[in-house]
Amino acid sequence: MGLRTREVVEKFYQSNFYKDKEVLESFLHPDVELSWFGTTGFRKLNLQGIAEISNQLSSSFESLRAEIEKVVVKKDEAAINFTYHVRTIENPDEEMPLAHFIAIWELKDGKLFKGVQISQLGEEIEESPWS
Repeated sequence: MGLRTREVVEKFYQSNFYKDKEVLESFLHPDVELSWFGTTGFRKLNLQGIAEISNQLSSSFESLRAEIEKVVVKKDEAAINFTYHVRTIENPDEEMPLAHFIAIWELKDGKLFKGVQISQLGEEIEESPWS
């Protein structure tokens, strides 16, 4: 399942889940739980909560692109380090980093099931921490 797990995690973050609820539901288990430690505090999210945040992303940004730095997989678990870059509706010609993330996921039935995510507001970084 190692390769499959990697594919699910990478494709989820590279998808347009924030613009299409069907795509979101195709990657997330119906009983998904995400514990998110962010700059605004801690959030515990289920499928509905993740869908609400995705809706906010869709209305705020012209585009959302994940730049994946590293993925580590062990059976049905994966850790991913990535940065979201966005183009705002107000300024669609300029792409800027939104936030840096590290997320750890457990998959169930081939979908993201239990996750822990940590994020920090984005800034330009000269080089990857993995280089």
